[in-house]
Parts: sequence; structure tokens; C-alpha cells
Amino acid sequence: VSDDPSRIDVVVASFDRGFTYAKLQTAFDALWYHRRARLVATNPDPYCPMPGGHGQPDAGAVLAAVEACTGARCEAVLGKPSPEMAAVALEALGLGAPECLVTGDRLSTDAALGRSAGMDAAVVLTGETTPEHLTRVPAAERPTWVLRRLDDLVPTSARAGLGWAD
Repeated sequence: VSDDPSRIDVVVASFDRGFTYAKLQTAFDALWYHRRARLVATNPDPYCPMPGGHGQPDAGAVLAAVEACTGARCEAVLGKPSPEMAAVALEALGLGAPECLVTGDRLSTDAALGRSAGMDAAVVLTGETTPEHLTRVPAAERPTWVLRRLDDLVPTSARAGLGWAD
């Protein structure tokens, strides 16, 4: 990690609550002025849903800013929905794809990650995806499971034993 553009080989666009003009300038200099760095991203999500219907800019917004000023194009998304990310995670866990479940609120990244890696996918209706949205999605892009909330993954009997309300 460096803030010296002449030493930067790869610019990684990611979710960054501390994204500043200075960081954008460093990326610009590494990609455009020095013309030596490559541009990759952690995920293409333009925003991150937050409780209460609010959201905040995500990696896709940072990527768009960097691409807009440099003319560089992202060479690879190395996080969701990259099958390479899934392969690394499965290897680290020592598990096969059929033993895992990808869970998230987006069809375009979370469920797509599951499909690309041969894993089941569960979409949670607490973020970007809505029941109405699911009715317009082609069958090949639908998740294996649809959850109202993340705790729907916990069996009802276990929830009762933990004192969780439904």
C-alpha cells in the first residue's frame, strides 16, 4: 500500500468510507500520469443498502470515479461475483461448493457468485432485492432460496430455544 503513484502497480477500487480527493488524485496519477498501474475492483455494487432504506456509495461508485477521470477500465472484479474469489474461499474453508450457501441481498453479485461457483444462493429481502423484483428475473438468475431476513437461516426450533422472536 502506497500513496506514491510512481510505486503503485495496482489500483484497487473498493468500498471506502474514507475515500477522498487525495486518494482519487493518487489513483489518477498512478493510472493516467505515470501510466503504470492496473485497475481492479473488489465488487461492482454502486451502493450499499443500509437499515431504514438508506444507502451509501459502494465500490462501484469509487470505481466509476476512478474510471471517469483516468479513462482506465477495470481489468477484473476480484470479489463478488468472481468465481476466483469463491475458489479461494472454498479452498480456505476446505469445503466443496455443494456444502456451502452464498447469502446476500443482491442477485447481480451475491446470487451470481453462488451460480458461478456451483453453490446454492439465498437472497435476503432486506436490501436491494424485493419480491416484485424477483418476479421479473429470469429463472436462470433466481436464487435457490429467498429469505425475509437473515435469521431465517436459523431453524424455528433453534430460534425459540434462543429466545428469539419470529
